[in-house]
Amino acid sequence: MKLQKELVNGFLIFLGIGIYFLAMEALGLSDIYYLRILNIFIVLYIVNRTIKTNIEEGKTDYLKNMISGGLTSIIGVVLSVIGLRIYIAIRGGDEYIKNLSDVFLFGNNPTANEYCIGLLFEGTASAVIATFILMQYWRRHIVSD
Repeated sequence: MKLQKELVNGFLIFLGIGIYFLAMEALGLSDIYYLRILNIFIVLYIVNRTIKTNIEEGKTDYLKNMISGGLTSIIGVVLSVIGLRIYIAIRGGDEYIKNLSDVFLFGNNPTANEYCIGLLFEGTASAVIATFILMQYWRRHIVSD
């Protein structure tokens, strides 16, 4: 299984999420928690694109398509968390974290690393769920062994 498609689409997830959050920051909307959740639509769209492309190429194995979609989303999440960590460091490190939404996973004052690790776990869980949902959608197009 070539990973080129998964890497490219994972990078597109990273770019999409990055642009989305930078635009929210520029517009002063980054503190609105509900808008921050909408990034899942970027992930869903691009993972769907990966699975759809696989099916169009004749790759109909359910498990392989699930792995392909999962890799795409995980690559996007990992790159996004790395990008966020770099952005946090540029913006002031742990002091910048205090400006982010208090509604998120943490009740206390997390460090930048704790915040990013929490986002990594939350993003990974969301990526797995998104992949599973899309695989259920595409299930009718896939022949299982």
